[in-house]
Amino acid sequence: MANNFQFLEVPRQDPPKIGVEIRRRAYQEIYEKFDFLTAQAQADRCLACGNPYCEWACPVHNYIPNWLKLIAEGNIIQAAEMSHSTNSLPEICGRICPQDRLCEGACTLNDGFEAVTIGAIEQFITTEALSRGWKPDLSTIANTGKRVAIVGAGPAGLGCADVLIRHGIKPVVYDKQSEVGGLLTFGIPEFKLEKSVVRKRRALLEEMGVEFVLNTQIGQDIPFDKLQNEFDAVFMGTGAYTFMQGNFPGETLTGVTPALPYLISNINRCLSLPTDESFIDMQGEQVVVLGGGDTAMDCNRTAIRQGASSVHCAYRRDEANMPGSKREVKNAREEGVNFLWNRQPLEIMGTDRVTGVKVVTTQLGAPDKHGRCRPEAIPGSEEIIPATRVIVAFGFLPNPADWFNDFQITTDERGRVQADADSTYPHQTQNPKVFCGGDMVRGASLVVNAVSDGRQAAFAILDYLDV
Repeated sequence: MANNFQFLEVPRQDPPKIGVEIRRRAYQEIYEKFDFLTAQAQADRCLACGNPYCEWACPVHNYIPNWLKLIAEGNIIQAAEMSHSTNSLPEICGRICPQDRLCEGACTLNDGFEAVTIGAIEQFITTEALSRGWKPDLSTIANTGKRVAIVGAGPAGLGCADVLIRHGIKPVVYDKQSEVGGLLTFGIPEFKLEKSVVRKRRALLEEMGVEFVLNTQIGQDIPFDKLQNEFDAVFMGTGAYTFMQGNFPGETLTGVTPALPYLISNINRCLSLPTDESFIDMQGEQVVVLGGGDTAMDCNRTAIRQGASSVHCAYRRDEANMPGSKREVKNAREEGVNFLWNRQPLEIMGTDRVTGVKVVTTQLGAPDKHGRCRPEAIPGSEEIIPATRVIVAFGFLPNPADWFNDFQITTDERGRVQADADSTYPHQTQNPKVFCGGDMVRGASLVVNAVSDGRQAAFAILDYLDV
């Protein structure tokens, strides 16, 4: 008989972490994996709420209590099938989603008993199922003869391809990079997501029938009208790679580095990938990272591993109001990052090279139109943080191609593609044959949001093609 009070007898348990001294030098995932008995015990803590808030808080609306129950009962293959029915990249989302802000943050057990370890169990399900030989079964799927071109092999594109192939439509995925994954491969460091995980997902999709055409940039290597003419529909999920600036003095000084080129540089070095860009090394440097999101945390922790002499992270709000994952802040702090909350950068100091960052202390004022408290400068509180290198991590905007307008792919003032989610076919652009999703529509957002967009767009394409 099921124990309805398991949550009282079994406390929340996160997967153990590798020791800090090893972590500070290694580019490998810092969390170890649950064994089956631990995963079962942790899954059995779920209350099976009648109105599961965790599902509502999940952007792809995973059937979380259902697959937790299956794991508690030992039904790993059924759990994997159910997990994949809503999420195309569950083993990846289980690793990198900010669960404290999403599913686990909404868990009823947070009211005094600590949330179920949903993310770690989600990761465990696919990893364990694959180790037992599980693969998606498409043997009963009839080929419709339809073909869809997907531009961008990031999470939105992969999510779209997964749904299409499961409905008998052949996806051909184009990407300018040499590996699939987009920022999963080239933006997120290996201490959060080892690239073997992405490669395994690629192999799984290829075995399902998805075709990847890499090292190919649409609009240069292949004209877009060729896709429009040869395919029944096109999905675009090319992400957001234009970094935002602070627009204060000193941003062009030698020693100032945008976050994304810095992270990509390090990943190319770790993966031994050919690149025309120089490696950006923080060894021995006094590093200041500006920003409070997960990208800033990735930069903080990468600089630590490169051997920076010090790493300070300055953010203009307090810790409670930062946009990034609390888990990532905790990991960064453990690894030696020094946080300077309520610090607004005013100027990057230096003549030829960076020598420091001038900041002013802030206090939180009235909420803005998004409900976030505005940081207000405290007069006379200016100070200079010594620095030899500065990494700017203020977020990203889409980078629309100059040929978009030629094909009725319109953008707004921030470069985001306008794809009306309230139209007859969600994610459809003004060009009825072209659908878009992910960061190029939203602006920089979570991986799970991109997966959700790609999947929703795929279902809209199914309707559009009357499949």
